[in-house]
Amino acid sequence: MKIPKTTKRFCPYCKKKTEQKIKLVGTGFQRGTLTRGSIARAKSRGLGTGFGNKGKWGSKPPVSKFKRKSKTTKKTNILYTCQECGKSKYRTGNRNKRTGKVLQE
Repeated sequence: MKIPKTTKRFCPYCKKKTEQKIKLVGTGFQRGTLTRGSIARAKSRGLGTGFGNKGKWGSKPPVSKFKRKSKTTKKTNILYTCQECGKSKYRTGNRNKRTGKVLQE
């Protein structure tokens, strides 16, 4: 789905319908490698080493390419910026394959 660069919509700060710029923004943060409960953090602490059964950190069977990822699409978030007051309104977008282009005018 292609989105126009500007649109007329209600601004909650101006309390009226104004021309607003549209910008597609990222969907949030990515989890780091050293978060609590991560295998990389446990290995840096020295867990999962030595003899015997490694348990949680032992060898695992290969994962098929269909089971690697559960989501096939990403949510696209839209940032509307009012042309009059300059304030922005953030809206979480929908999960669809086609959103991702802002039309060039």
